[in-house]
Amino acid sequence: QVQLVESGGGLVQAGGSLRVSCAASGRTLSGYAMAWFRQAPGKEREFVAGVSVSGGNKGYADSVKDRFTISRDNAKSTLYLQMNSLKPEDTAVYYCAALMPYSTTRIYYTSSAYNYWGQGTQVTVSS
Repeated sequence: QVQLVESGGGLVQAGGSLRVSCAASGRTLSGYAMAWFRQAPGKEREFVAGVSVSGGNKGYADSVKDRFTISRDNAKSTLYLQMNSLKPEDTAVYYCAALMPYSTTRIYYTSSAYNYWGQGTQVTVSS
């Protein structure tokens, strides 16, 4: 079983950048498909970015495409989300998630697919 802990959230001005991290313990991230989700107050949790087990495939929500970059470092058992050109509407609690799937190349876009979740890290973008 893998435990996930996010870090790196904070307050940033619109147009700025931030990198959030998700450190895994208990097991290495190898073999897990990973993703970032976010949830703003009063809204449902939504997919932000995902990466396949192999790391070769990545997917993004339209709202963050070309601004956010997901990456994984299996040697460090850490998942990252680099966020550039941040907007006030990016304000949310950001969660990392993991699952051990059958496919090494598929990206999983729905939160119900994921077995393991971190506690979240708050990202606030001021206008």
